[in-house]
Amino acid sequence: MVQLYDDERLDHLLAENLRIIQSPSVFAFSLDTVLLARFVYVPIQKGKIIDLCTGNGVIPLLLSRRSKAEVTGVEIQKRIYDMAKRNMEYNKLSTQLSVIHGDIKDMPNQLGRGKFDVVTCNPPYFPTPKADEMNQNEYLKIARHEIYCTLEDVVRVSSELVKQGGKVAFVHRPGRLMDILTLMRQYRIEPKRLQFVYPRLGKEANTILVEGIKFGKADLKILPPLYVYDEQNEYTKELRKILYGDE
Repeated sequence: MVQLYDDERLDHLLAENLRIIQSPSVFAFSLDTVLLARFVYVPIQKGKIIDLCTGNGVIPLLLSRRSKAEVTGVEIQKRIYDMAKRNMEYNKLSTQLSVIHGDIKDMPNQLGRGKFDVVTCNPPYFPTPKADEMNQNEYLKIARHEIYCTLEDVVRVSSELVKQGGKVAFVHRPGRLMDILTLMRQYRIEPKRLQFVYPRLGKEANTILVEGIKFGKADLKILPPLYVYDEQNEYTKELRKILYGDE
């Protein structure tokens, strides 16, 4: 039996045989997170994966269905870290998945450099604005704004944690694309796969997925565009397949 607090609820996680603790006032996962978990290449049988800014542990949970590798999440907010820990325990995945309560900037010293085959991160998207422009919800403010880590922190730490030849994958907003690609090269992660996600045909992209290889050779592939909704305002076939495995 799982313990729920305040406005927490227990939801089904897509078509997977998983349940997830969420809270509308503290943390609920987004489509961006799911897309990143489906986009990144992961070892099937063994290896070590780390998910930075893990939130309530959605990416580790989803990766457990794609890989037998050991997956570690890192979350700085104590309440959300606790949700991730309970999610792993409730789904009986604590032997494969774990979560650390801490600052991602401390992880290279704490866990060691070059120890991971894959690093993933759905980081805060927005530079820290003036105090009166930020979300007044402390949990959402930290999740969305670069209060505890900047984009450069995320890329630098990912580069330090991943092995030579290992993969690093991010989800972000198109407006930060040049920042991401520049920082990846600066920290020796060569961008290799890039995908633009559009809310629907005829609209501007609102999400990017990018994966690089530590010390990889220059050869960036632009994947076909991914559209979320069709003309009937339903998920497209491509997105349903990503989310639910539907053909």
